[in-house]
Amino acid sequence: MQASDLTARHCKPVSKGESPLADDQTSERLACLHTDWRVDDSGREISRSFSFSNYYQTMAFVNALAWIAHAEDHHPDIEVGYNRCLVRYSTHAIGGLSDNDFICAARIDALLPGQA
Repeated sequence: MQASDLTARHCKPVSKGESPLADDQTSERLACLHTDWRVDDSGREISRSFSFSNYYQTMAFVNALAWIAHAEDHHPDIEVGYNRCLVRYSTHAIGGLSDNDFICAARIDALLPGQA
């Protein structure tokens, strides 16, 4: 699997009762993302911190991220500061990670090809 495999896909609705990705599936998908993405200790969330030169660049990134979230109907938790943004993905309906988290993360990586 490659990042392009993820960006070519779109998020699908996930229902309660579906199983989150297994550890090996998570590892396989994580390997397709920028190396700054991390899985938390519980294995239920991925996150990445982004740095920018100024507030304008930070907010432009957040707006692009919001567009992706809206288009895919899959929304991250976002923490924003003057020149930084922390993005966290988890599929709350299943209490863990789904393909949707990795699809959106790959789309975010594609916004900043110079940082890939």
